[in-house]
Amino acid sequence: MKKVLISITLCVATVFGCSAWSQKGHDVTAFIAEQHLTPAAHAAVDSILDGRSMVYWANWLDNASYQTEHAYTKTWHYKNVDAGVNYDDAPLNPAGDVVTAINQQIATLSSPTTDRDQAFLSLRILIHLMGDLHQPMHLGHLSDRGGNSVKVKFFDRETNLHSLWDSSLLESGHKWSYTEWQQQIDRASSTQQQVITAGTVDDWARETFDIATQCYVYFRPGAKVAYNDIARWTPVIEQQLLRAGLRLASVLNSIYR
Repeated sequence: MKKVLISITLCVATVFGCSAWSQKGHDVTAFIAEQHLTPAAHAAVDSILDGRSMVYWANWLDNASYQTEHAYTKTWHYKNVDAGVNYDDAPLNPAGDVVTAINQQIATLSSPTTDRDQAFLSLRILIHLMGDLHQPMHLGHLSDRGGNSVKVKFFDRETNLHSLWDSSLLESGHKWSYTEWQQQIDRASSTQQQVITAGTVDDWARETFDIATQCYVYFRPGAKVAYNDIARWTPVIEQQLLRAGLRLASVLNSIYR
């Protein structure tokens, strides 16, 4: 029976290897965004989502990407940029990537010809992918599957660089609920918010790619990650979650004026 349970656990870990920020991080992103919607955008989002919150749908795509009808979104969670390749020179995945997919959802939601069902799908995808865009390993290398093949230790537990960024660092930095995360990190001034939300989706992806590049230098294969590393990278996680939430709100506010 133990062997069966271990096998099931390993399968689940493999299937969800492409998820980002764990459920908590996506919830934080969505909740921050909700706090910054204009009345018009809030009303539009509320109508499209049938009264359910953005947080309710924040993690939906991680499961939906493994359903037959939404399998086309599997590659939409990330954009691979290999070592030594500039962001702008990275070959595009013909099946799509997180930057292309976000821009597609924005275009769909902005179009006056988009019907309610299309908007419902695109909005749920956008909510999730904006979180993915800000997880450094989702702008990681194709050669190691976004850090999944880079083995490290979190204290004495075997893990990999992608999983480390998905949840281990986030949950060890602060043991907060998603509402507490928002209350503690969502304190940027109006001027700071304007700076954060400026630019394009590609600009934001380049920013995340730069952090990913730093991660590959810092977290070497076989590294043992412990307290000092949590302290070093927790402010970066706070920064990325705040950026994701504010930018998601900014995009929606621009669409639903």
